[in-house]
Amino acid sequence: QVQLVESGGGLVQAGDSLRLSCAASGRTFSRYAMGWFRQSPGKEREFVGGISWSGGWTSYADFVKGRFTISRDVAKKTMYLQMDSLKPEDTAVYYCAARPSIVILTTNSDYANWGQGIQVTVSS
Repeated sequence: QVQLVESGGGLVQAGDSLRLSCAASGRTFSRYAMGWFRQSPGKEREFVGGISWSGGWTSYADFVKGRFTISRDVAKKTMYLQMDSLKPEDTAVYYCAARPSIVILTTNSDYANWGQGIQVTVSS
């Protein structure tokens, strides 16, 4: 049973940085891809970026390229989302997700396991 737990959210000002963590447990993840998604009120959950656990390849949505960076610590089974130059429109509940494939996909339904989500609020 895969379990994912996000941490590190909070309230920041525009231009600030924040790092989210996603602690994974329950199995080995060498053949997994992990993703970050977010959902704002009234909007659908959207793909932010992802990482292939074994190879470390990453993929990002266009709206975060150059501002957000995804990494992972294999020994700690933890994925990170470093968010820089935050904007008010980045305000959302952020979720981490996992899928049993090395391929990073961008659709919610492609991911089998989800964390509970964590709030990130960026004030102007």
